[in-house]
Amino acid sequence: MCDIKLGFALFLRLNLIKFMFSPLEQFDAVVLLVLKFFRFDVSLTSILLPLIIANFLLIVVIKFYLKGMKLIPEFWQLTLENLYAFVLDILEQQVGYKGFIYFPLIFSLFFFILICNLISMTPFGIALTSHIIMIIFLSLSLGLSIFIIGLYIHNLEFLKIFIPECPFALLPFLIVIEIFSYIIRSFSLAIRLSANIMAGHTLVYIISSFILNMVYMKFWFFFFLVFLILAVLLLEVGVAFLQAYVFTILICIYLSDSLKVPGH
Repeated sequence: MCDIKLGFALFLRLNLIKFMFSPLEQFDAVVLLVLKFFRFDVSLTSILLPLIIANFLLIVVIKFYLKGMKLIPEFWQLTLENLYAFVLDILEQQVGYKGFIYFPLIFSLFFFILICNLISMTPFGIALTSHIIMIIFLSLSLGLSIFIIGLYIHNLEFLKIFIPECPFALLPFLIVIEIFSYIIRSFSLAIRLSANIMAGHTLVYIISSFILNMVYMKFWFFFFLVFLILAVLLLEVGVAFLQAYVFTILICIYLSDSLKVPGH
């Protein structure tokens, strides 16, 4: 009996841990399929794969919602309608009726972040939102687009957001600070999301390793400690929704700053 327990524990360790030597190794970019088109490298990587899957699932969700609508909604239709109303309520509260034209963008952004976060919770899933380069690219693109929207609506008057009401002697310093704070918020938006997802997945790995080590010592520990990992996974699912909500609501706040009349 002891040999069976020991063999089961060794099986878990060899098959679940041997692929990772560090908690941060799960965030490495790995080439899955080498593809070269003339001089261009278009290889499929561990970052590109979840990006393709997330976009595919987003299209499937929208198509399913549009084609499967019923007068009396079923579970999935009701869930999507509640999420639709949830995102619309965020946009209405933070931006107002002027922001309704940007609802498709905000809706797609919320679902994209949410799907990427949920994909990372699947076994051997890649946490796309933990890769800082991807999220910074996304946040900088959105930040620049929001700035261009402000310039398009208010012309050069939009630049008044960088000119606070203060004594003239302090004005040059405060203008620099305002410009810096406006630029840095795109970076903070990306770092916040990436750091939270990375910290959560690292915690799951550490607790899983601890459970497997305890199983190696005493097999019956597994039945008690498995509830710990389930609780952490449930917490991570909540974090996935929360981070999608925070990212979306901050984008709506920045969009509101561009749509309203400039001035402090």
